[in-house]
Formats: sequence, structure tokens, C-alpha cells
Amino acid sequence: MSYDRDNIFAKILRGEIPNDTVYEDDEVLAFRDISPQAPVHVLVIPKGEYVSLDDFTRDAPAEVVGRFFEKVSAIARQLGVDGDGYRAIANIGQNGGQLVPHFHVHICAGRPLGRMIARE
Repeated sequence: MSYDRDNIFAKILRGEIPNDTVYEDDEVLAFRDISPQAPVHVLVIPKGEYVSLDDFTRDAPAEVVGRFFEKVSAIARQLGVDGDGYRAIANIGQNGGQLVPHFHVHICAGRPLGRMIARE
């Protein structure tokens, strides 16, 4: 799948859509989800054009991948959720529940989150 430069996260990165930023640097943007599924729900996205975790880990330099995941943890600490715990989620593809075709990690916390996958 090729990268869609008109996806909502690309528009956020270009400043065309506002967001509630919690962290930003040259490589990463983290912002609050507009439809939170937990009391704390933050999205962390790389600024590069990556559709999913698969192409991010395949195509980005190893040091960029490493820094990204270090920043996910640092942002969780900044949010104060590292003590009680949090869930870091990367949905990949249609069956994985990925809705926006730009790689992102959800940080969800603030209450017990229950089972990882709901039963059908």
C-alpha cells in the first residue's frame, strides 16, 4: 500500500487540521485522540510517510525506529501513566483495526483496560 498524503494525520502534520499536542520534536508528534477510548488516549506518530508498523520498521533507519519507541515511553512518563500502567497499541491493516493509513501508536491509560481483545 502506498502512502496517502491526504490522510488525516498527514493533514495534522501539515497544520491543516488542529490538534491537542502533548509532545512534538523533529521526528514525532503526539496529540490527544478526538474520540478517546480511555481517560488518557494519546496518539504518537512519526513525521515520516509510513503507512504501518510494517513499513516503518522495514523502511525507516534503525535509529529512527529506536528513537520513536523511546519517545513513546517518554511520552507515557510525561503523561504520568507509567506508574499504574498503560497500553501501547499499533493497529496494522484492516483486520488489525487500523483506521488511518499513517503509522501511529495509541497510548491508553487512566483506568483498568480489561481484556486485550474482546470476545465475539
